[in-house]
Amino acid sequence: MPRINELPETPKYRIKAVSQQTGVAPVTLRAWERRYGLLMPHRTHSNYRLYSDRDIALLRWLKARVDGGLPIRIAAEQALAMQRSGEMPEALPPLAMPGGPAESPSAFASHLFEALTQHDEAQASQLLSRTHALFDLTTICLDIITPCLVQVGEAWHRGDIRIATEHFASSFLRGRLLALYQTFPLARGSKRILVGCAPGELHEIGCLMLAIFLRRAGHQVDYLGQDVALEDVQAYARSEPPSLICLSASLPETARRLGGFHASLAEIRPRPEFGFGGRAFNNDTSLRDQIPGIFMGETSAEGAVHAARLVAA
Repeated sequence: MPRINELPETPKYRIKAVSQQTGVAPVTLRAWERRYGLLMPHRTHSNYRLYSDRDIALLRWLKARVDGGLPIRIAAEQALAMQRSGEMPEALPPLAMPGGPAESPSAFASHLFEALTQHDEAQASQLLSRTHALFDLTTICLDIITPCLVQVGEAWHRGDIRIATEHFASSFLRGRLLALYQTFPLARGSKRILVGCAPGELHEIGCLMLAIFLRRAGHQVDYLGQDVALEDVQAYARSEPPSLICLSASLPETARRLGGFHASLAEIRPRPEFGFGGRAFNNDTSLRDQIPGIFMGETSAEGAVHAARLVAA
């Protein structure tokens, strides 16, 4: 097992998930934070606590010491001393989760894959509902839904599932993401961002996630969907002037169709920024230099951060 200080510090687990993975009740966890200053969880815009894998490993270590008869005060002092020295012990193995899957993003991704490939919509809905109680939105999108879709695509390429099953899984997840996108309020009065897919591009999940992240952050987002004609985007931009247009492509051929789009925006006043991204630009980084515009990053979350900076500038 790795040492505790070698584990990621990325905040992604809500307090319920942490309690289930460590055996420490939420009220006890808050008391340990307040009294001993052991953890400093990240706070979301809604003031939810988010914990990292390193936090969870430290709590498991503390729980094991307390269960062994050591007073929490002494265990906390030992943990703080180790944090200062940088000499942390090895992480303990995860707790067994009786009655259900381990409460980790990768476990949820696998169970969601199983439910969707068995056409069990009720089970898939239940799993996604549980994720919203345990994880932040970025973790749900990037660490659960995206890996699940990758598993679905790989299963289809291997011949393990039929194309109809792949379409069922993709349509289910797309529908849930669209419903999530529409739950965020319209941010009227803020700068407009257009988000869509390149001409001929049918893979829109990553693009839709970008739209969700931007709406969650309070931006005015118009989501245009898959296979958008560039002349239509130009006409839209003339009638509803945006500050930024983001288009996504997953295949090299659809990515190259974006080559002349930046120049076509010259007649629009004020001229919007043009950003692009998607799997095509991640798989072949040389494509980034062939498309005039701004590469928005390798994930939807990176794209949302980059877009916010561009709009603010």
